[in-house]
Amino acid sequence: MKRLFLTIVLFLFLLNAHSLYSQKRAVNLWEQGTGKYKNYRIPAIIVSQKGTLLAFCEGREGGDAGDIDLLLKRSFDNGRTWEKEQVVWNDAQNTCGNPCPVIDRETGRIYLLLTWNLGSDHEAKIIRKESESTRKPYVCYSDDDGESWSTPVDLSATCKVPDWGWYATGPGIAIQLKSEKYKNRIVIPANHSYDDPKGKERGGPFSYGSHVLLSDDGGKNWRMSQPIKPGCNESQVVELSDGSLLMNMRSYNDKKCRAISISKDGGETWSKIYHDNQLVESRCQASLLSYGVCNGKNMFLFANPSVPNGRTHMMIKASFDDCQTWANSKLIYAGSSAYSCMTKLPNGDIGLFFECGEKRAYETMRFIAISPNELFTLGAMIE
Repeated sequence: MKRLFLTIVLFLFLLNAHSLYSQKRAVNLWEQGTGKYKNYRIPAIIVSQKGTLLAFCEGREGGDAGDIDLLLKRSFDNGRTWEKEQVVWNDAQNTCGNPCPVIDRETGRIYLLLTWNLGSDHEAKIIRKESESTRKPYVCYSDDDGESWSTPVDLSATCKVPDWGWYATGPGIAIQLKSEKYKNRIVIPANHSYDDPKGKERGGPFSYGSHVLLSDDGGKNWRMSQPIKPGCNESQVVELSDGSLLMNMRSYNDKKCRAISISKDGGETWSKIYHDNQLVESRCQASLLSYGVCNGKNMFLFANPSVPNGRTHMMIKASFDDCQTWANSKLIYAGSSAYSCMTKLPNGDIGLFFECGEKRAYETMRFIAISPNELFTLGAMIE
């Protein structure tokens, strides 16, 4: 009996030590009510070819509209310390947001896809075509590891259908393909609103759909894919082992889980959507990452607030069969949490950048480094 008691005590000690160790690697990159901006939202994180972490977010005065700037912080030591924030794009009182970065493996250039609209135009008015202007996709890039950025260029001419209203890149990350047939094609997950006689969004007749932006010449020219619909947006994409692409999307189809679509032609066209009941959530953004080989198997990771109602319980799930089944789940944060983004760190850890807070999910923009093996241990990562 004494031995059993000592075993339980040791287990609880190790579990608590594990949690404390994880907390030491959790860093609040932005906090509501501190710094130049009142609010911070919409995380995106990526690692450059030189091993630099680049964490992007929106600096906001209010909600999803108004004066919004695109911000960046960099880390050179796997996320332990971070530089001061820099402003990637500030267009006076207008909205510059929805960061979606990707690295061109041929040149090392960091492309950042993002969107713009007049600060006086709100999403509902843009969707209903009652706004002064519309929402537009843009691209800029950095050739010096994120220290400086080019002037954003409007992609509307080739990357937006004229009758689309709302538009968003990501949010999250984009990918560059590896399979031989479409090697080095850049694929940017994106979404939009469109006219739909059966639609009910923002009073109708409008619906949300997803699509991707494609470039086959290293980002010089961009075009859009066939749209994915109905009732899906805020998408992330991965390349599977057979070269096909899987799009994972926020769903508006009252299924309480994620919507999925598959492309067999490098993102040009997409299958009819289906829903993955394993990936439970209320309507929220989520992150998806092709990690690479872990314990001898190719591993994919999915993160979101994994509850059917509200936004709490940020979890990471792992798949070792091309996102068909999600056999493992790791609770990262049990409290209020919302949008997230993942990357593979230079040391092999998983970097998770996500929104969370004690009372509301948007109080902090938090980064945590996680060893892949920690996905299969007990206990929440952050208490």
